[in-house]
Amino acid sequence: MNTKLYLGNLSFDVTENDLRDILSPHGPVEEINVVTDKVTGQPRGFAFAIMNTEEGAQAAIQALNGKDWNGRALTVNEARPREAGAGKSRGYAGGGQSRR
Repeated sequence: MNTKLYLGNLSFDVTENDLRDILSPHGPVEEINVVTDKVTGQPRGFAFAIMNTEEGAQAAIQALNGKDWNGRALTVNEARPREAGAGKSRGYAGGGQSRR
């Protein structure tokens, strides 16, 4: 069964290949998604990875969580489901036309 991991406190120049290189020794990696800023396209310092096995995911968590990598202590854990409404703006965005 696939397991989705959260990888945090990453350097802002991290690539999918960098992450694949540190994860793949622990098990097969199906997918990596480096989260980027919508406006600038720059990485935001975290990513998600899908490991093909639960054992590989747990091995990656044990080996990499808290490990110093590129001068930063990595955060690696099992990703939590997204909360309902997370990422949606609340209220008025402003600047639009009046409905009157």
